[in-house]
Amino acid sequence: MPQEVNYPPSLNFGPQLTHEQLVNSVETTMRLHKGGPVWLFAYASLIWRPECSAVERRRARVHGYHRGLYLWSHEHRGTPECPGLVFGLDRGGSCSGFAYRLPEETLQESLLALWQREMPYPSYRPHWLSCRLDDGTKVQALGFVLERHLPSYAGNLPDHLLSHILASASGRYGTTRDYVEQTISALRSHAMPDRNLEARFKRCHSKH
Repeated sequence: MPQEVNYPPSLNFGPQLTHEQLVNSVETTMRLHKGGPVWLFAYASLIWRPECSAVERRRARVHGYHRGLYLWSHEHRGTPECPGLVFGLDRGGSCSGFAYRLPEETLQESLLALWQREMPYPSYRPHWLSCRLDDGTKVQALGFVLERHLPSYAGNLPDHLLSHILASASGRYGTTRDYVEQTISALRSHAMPDRNLEARFKRCHSKH
């Protein structure tokens, strides 16, 4: 990670994906699915604001990826002049969340709705994660992991910069601070607190 991060960053996410590109991305991802029920891994806003109905919802953990405020948001939780941050899955560690089993009869509509929400820009890579449900069962679960080489990837920012963003960034769906608080609250209410995230939020939020 570079020692100095320019803020606001010069963000050029490129053009939004077209409907055809979104459909192609869904189809490409589904070709890699090994069959059986389709599970979705929710680790942030999908926990407290699901995009689609689920036949079943289970506590779950993914290994090999962790949750972090590593994705610039220049629309939903910030602006180009004052970008905010949203969560993404990045390599290393593990992450607790929920696995949703999607209904087969509305699978295509559910997946397209998810892509429209998560992939307006190609900031994430749809990926089949190795996911362990709360009863020990292993399933393949769809997750959206970060692409480190893209300009949308903020990485692990220093505390002083995160403090500034928490105090000032706001977009179409509200502030970065509210988004983080809602995620922390949702995880805690389901008895799976992210203690590292809570400690960092308290440290950076209390500076203002």
